[in-house]
Amino acid sequence: MRSSGSPRAARRRAVVRTAAAALSLATAATLAGCASADTTPQASSATAAFKPVAQKDGSQITVWADSTRLPSVQAYQKAHPDAKLKIVTYDGGADGSTYLQSKVQLFDRTGSGWPDVVFGTPTDVTWASQPGKAGGKPFAAPLDDKLVPQSVLDGFAQGSLSPCEFGGHTYCLRNDIAQVVLWYNKPLMDKWGYKVPSTWEEYEAIGKKVAKEHPGYLVGSVGDTNSHESYLWSGQCPAFSLVKPDTLRTDLQDPHCTRTAKLLDDLIDAKAVTTKGFFSQGFAKDSGDKVLMAYGPSWYGQYLFKAAFKTPAQQIAAAPPLTWEGESTVSTGNVGGGVWMVSSHSANLKASTDLATWLTTSDANQATAPTYPAYTKAAGAWLANPANSGYFANDVSDAFQKAAGAVWTGWSNTRFSDSTAWSSIVLPALTAGKSLTATLPAWQEEIGNEAKAQGYKVVTK
Repeated sequence: MRSSGSPRAARRRAVVRTAAAALSLATAATLAGCASADTTPQASSATAAFKPVAQKDGSQITVWADSTRLPSVQAYQKAHPDAKLKIVTYDGGADGSTYLQSKVQLFDRTGSGWPDVVFGTPTDVTWASQPGKAGGKPFAAPLDDKLVPQSVLDGFAQGSLSPCEFGGHTYCLRNDIAQVVLWYNKPLMDKWGYKVPSTWEEYEAIGKKVAKEHPGYLVGSVGDTNSHESYLWSGQCPAFSLVKPDTLRTDLQDPHCTRTAKLLDDLIDAKAVTTKGFFSQGFAKDSGDKVLMAYGPSWYGQYLFKAAFKTPAQQIAAAPPLTWEGESTVSTGNVGGGVWMVSSHSANLKASTDLATWLTTSDANQATAPTYPAYTKAAGAWLANPANSGYFANDVSDAFQKAAGAVWTGWSNTRFSDSTAWSSIVLPALTAGKSLTATLPAWQEEIGNEAKAQGYKVVTK
């Protein structure tokens, strides 16, 4: 969600784990999903046609799931008592983890041991969709090849399956997404007479006004390991843009990057946006009740405001993503979202595919999921569940649904985490008082270095 997914390997889960450590939010750490990353262009190198192994209908399948998704797998077992499942709990591709990949490489060498269904992150798909060795087959099965009906694949939110798509095939099903929306404290906005902004320019104007009229109150933070996914991704900044499967464009001098950086610098200077992370040690206690607005993922409502800040119910509301004046296209970022893959080595593809499909599309399962489902119909069931909506001061459905279909596909899923360079270069610079605009060249250089280390060619145009 580098993966989630965010490897982008579970950045969102990593963020919530940070919150748990800093704020003693064990529950949030358990429930939050993995972080994310979106889109990767299709691989240019053709892979051999998929040939399933000999099938054994009715045979047991092995499922690897993280602790958050474990109850869903158990629910499937309860609803399908005849299904033969061996359930294994693992870390699910936690941020930076290569556990799944290492295990698959071992199984490739020994010729056995692969799980039939596995929960992972978009970063996992970057290697799982490719043969592990010459003449071999990818770990992940192409689900669009007579396994999952196209009508089902078409039911996922626009762009949400992009991290699954390589070489013209779809190698995973997206479990959840974390589309970025505008969060705000409705009672305070009403009390102070502020209109909820719909453009970035209005957002900046309110931020500066708040800084003058209500010093200490904030309209955002750039201090977390995923803040760039909320702001720069939403701003269509080509920091991680794969123009070819092996070529990464990173151009932080692009106007889409510099205008967002300038806006944030102005708000930081005004002390309306903080360089301290929302999930940093002590923030909830010292400033959690001073957050008037926050631009962040759909899970902020439950895991930031409710669990971390302990904001009372009926105060926090959500609005659709912001646009720039004069632009009609709405774009937003994504800060999370895991995937389910079916193994190409499975001897029971029918059962494996049925499980992965049920986990991602079933209303019965997704209505009670901890985070927003990627499957559109299931997302409707999720929003209708009072447990997911009753806390808020408004009906968040409109904001969530509009954002779900507006995640910008120009921020690509790569073989390395998009959070590393931000955390190692940008966050220390901001803490030291350097502007984001002045830090863009160093951030770009570090992204390029990481990309080259992973075998990418790096370009700026």
